[in-house]
Amino acid sequence: MTELAINQLGVVKRHIQRADKSAVEKLAKFGVATIHEAMGRIGLMKPYIRPIYPHAKLCGTAVTALLQPGDNWMLHVAAEQIQQGDIVVAGCTADSTDGFFGELLATSFRARGAKGLIIDGGVRDVAELEKMDFPVFSKAIHSKGTIKATLGSVNVPVICAGMVVYPGDVVVADADGVVVVPAAKALEVAEAAQKREDNEAGKRQQFEAGVLGLDLYKMREKLANAGLQYID
Repeated sequence: MTELAINQLGVVKRHIQRADKSAVEKLAKFGVATIHEAMGRIGLMKPYIRPIYPHAKLCGTAVTALLQPGDNWMLHVAAEQIQQGDIVVAGCTADSTDGFFGELLATSFRARGAKGLIIDGGVRDVAELEKMDFPVFSKAIHSKGTIKATLGSVNVPVICAGMVVYPGDVVVADADGVVVVPAAKALEVAEAAQKREDNEAGKRQQFEAGVLGLDLYKMREKLANAGLQYID
């Protein structure tokens, strides 16, 4: 268990500062790769967090849950703190792939306004979750059930797949992974992502016209200086 987790057990914070809604709406237009690059190539969760069904996408503000291995008690506690547009982001005090989450909890989360779940653990009822179109990104799919016996916390900083997530941060997830945008930087990152998207649109037109990256990025001289030789 990390020091961060040890100091935050048995706490539910009811009032959190969520990222500006307009910034979240702007970030929702961009993919994870674009946002990651626009932030300076930071913010990504580890790549083992994957969508449980194809084409799942998420963008929203984080309600965080700190879980104990094999215990989903705090997900039920977290449900009460969800507001419209939130994503529950769950870390665990130790490695666990048990099925913390399924169709019934998804029903509860959705009724509160949740857009989805990101969890550094396992989930189950995948077919039902896909039918509901309730996006989940998880470490594993596992039928093993969980108990409700040991306190964790809700709306404290958590480590999820290697990234620290603070309550209210913006979390964006798609087929390329999961990226976390600090709430205070959400608008700044959205603007940077738009500039990057505009720049890539121009490059795309040139590639479609047959221009090579060798010329567009002025690579030829550097390659020659590095010793690359063409042999006919």
